[in-house]
Amino acid sequence: MKLNSSNEGGLTRRRFIKYGSFAAASSIMVACGQGGGDTTKTTATSSSGATSSASPAADGKKGIKVGVMYSTTGTIAIVEKSLQDATFLAIDQINEGTGPWAGKKGINGQMIEKVVVNPDSNWDLYNQMSKRLIDEDKVVCVLGCYTSASRKSVLPVFEEKNSILYYPVYYEGNECSSNVFYTGAAPNQQITDSIPYCIKNFGKKGFFIGSDYIYPKESNRIAKAELVNGGGEVVGDEYAALGTTEFITIINKIKQAKPNFILSNLVGDSIPAFYKQLKDAGITSKDIPIMAFPTTEEEIQAMGPEFAEGHYSSFNYFQTVDTPENKAFVEQFKAKFGKDRVTNGVMEAAYIQTFFMAQAMEKLAKEGKEFNTANLREATRGQIFKAPQGTVKSDPDNYHTYLYSRIGKWKSDGQAEIVFSTKAAVKPIPWSQALYKGRICVHKTPDDRSSPNVETKKDIPAEFLKEA
Repeated sequence: MKLNSSNEGGLTRRRFIKYGSFAAASSIMVACGQGGGDTTKTTATSSSGATSSASPAADGKKGIKVGVMYSTTGTIAIVEKSLQDATFLAIDQINEGTGPWAGKKGINGQMIEKVVVNPDSNWDLYNQMSKRLIDEDKVVCVLGCYTSASRKSVLPVFEEKNSILYYPVYYEGNECSSNVFYTGAAPNQQITDSIPYCIKNFGKKGFFIGSDYIYPKESNRIAKAELVNGGGEVVGDEYAALGTTEFITIINKIKQAKPNFILSNLVGDSIPAFYKQLKDAGITSKDIPIMAFPTTEEEIQAMGPEFAEGHYSSFNYFQTVDTPENKAFVEQFKAKFGKDRVTNGVMEAAYIQTFFMAQAMEKLAKEGKEFNTANLREATRGQIFKAPQGTVKSDPDNYHTYLYSRIGKWKSDGQAEIVFSTKAAVKPIPWSQALYKGRICVHKTPDDRSSPNVETKKDIPAEFLKEA
């Protein structure tokens, strides 16, 4: 990956020395599931440099090593830390036999062993650490990544070494890898409903803003196509370097353009800064509402709800979702991490994927099968889970996830009033139909790693999950 002047996680020489030595000695934190999974210790890992794609078999004696790769420092840590927390909660519940795993104990008696790394919001470190997790730590799979830039950085590693990444974040789509299970929203589960909502409720003129990397640009490209297809008009399209906290110039352009709404794909620390400066500039949600994709309860808590009140987010999950599973999830999360913490859509997806993985492992263990990539891939596809958002399913065709589509309007207490929701989880369509009409993804067989793209040249109707 090329380094660039905007330093989207690029390594300077000083940072390379710092984090190169860090990875070589103690960047990997192993947390054993016994005793609730909260006991962490620093360990040195081997320097074997092995490149075998097969993961070790479950032998009934050792823990099952799983990589956990989220940034807990850097500009993306504001939300990515919550994904790690949700993953830790799920693994503890699996090891202890609590929550959705009540009545069981680990994976057929074996504990999941977390091998934890912190890539420091740096795309190059994600790449390095994924190699280390696979080659040296011999993890069965990896749970991790947040931004599309980090996913794109590690994707060649997982495909070359034929290992599995569980990726929990809404994204721009237009990808369908046999080495990734996607539990975040595809474009048709987040963008497709939000743009018509904006046109109907706010007006046809949209101003687009985002952080300057692949996800915001591609997501906005899809959203702009949806807006134009719906008879709307793009009156602005601006991007800020990742981590930017100065938005006066862009806000002045918004004032000049006079849009009916702002579509925001800012991420990380930029989110609170933009919302605060927009209000300080005299623009409220009544003047120009924001429809955002990356803005969750986590960022709103960080900025203060008064800056987000009246604005909107499009997500599959909000803390206010009214299901028994969500009430339990929120209660259990707060009990573990603090009563003032909030839950959010991306951390719920991280929670979902951990249980997809565990259910697949349990199936393999009961069948006496090896925990390798081919078997885990086959066992994960088609998994169903009663998630906090409602019942979801790993699509066996394209390895994305049936998810609900929802729109929330932020209130003064920092929580969302859900103003739109689909009746059930929506079948994922990885390719944007606004840009690539009729293109779908179908993995012909579980271990087929050839191109899954199929050109139907037809309109693809929405499909909903039918609960048994």
